[in-house]
Amino acid sequence: MARSLTSGMEAAISGEVVRPILLLDLNFSSPIYFWSGSGTLTIGTTDYLGVGDLLNMSTIEETQDLGASGLTLELTGINGTTLLNKALIEDYQGNSVTLKLGALDDNNSLISDPVTMFAGFMDVLTIQEGGDIATISLKVENKLIKLNKAKVRRYTDQDQKADHSSDDGFAYVTNIAEKDIIWGQKSETASQSSLESIRVGRY
Repeated sequence: MARSLTSGMEAAISGEVVRPILLLDLNFSSPIYFWSGSGTLTIGTTDYLGVGDLLNMSTIEETQDLGASGLTLELTGINGTTLLNKALIEDYQGNSVTLKLGALDDNNSLISDPVTMFAGFMDVLTIQEGGDIATISLKVENKLIKLNKAKVRRYTDQDQKADHSSDDGFAYVTNIAEKDIIWGQKSETASQSSLESIRVGRY
């Protein structure tokens, strides 16, 4: 897909010395942020924890037919107590993940603005522990994966109120499911009632 670069990023990638960095946003209930350097990198009000070369990822693939290519992220050799707790306790599947490419200037300050390389949703998180060190592997699905999932909806009152709580449009669907509705002609019952009314009027 086409991506727009700021003038600062264009200058950075065309310079003689390029200092690229990766920024990873993991949207748990309390989001966790990593970057591919050392120490803490503050961007705005967000602090990114440096993991150095411990952050690995699979190849990012893009197709012309809008294929939903996934991504595997791996944090190797991390004493990730906080991340491990979230992985074991939280219902993380379906939460958003964003991977961005940025660059630093000569003063190791971030050049605005990082480019989003991949955006998707957490799928399966695998943990391999060895003493005090853990290897965490996270499979991320491309956000285009939603196009392959059918939206299952029902013509029921509960389903309608999930989106519009005050809408009673389907409140009586179950009552009319097997109801006979005569349309365009009089029913035998109605005709009989009219005939009886006429007879009563005469006598």
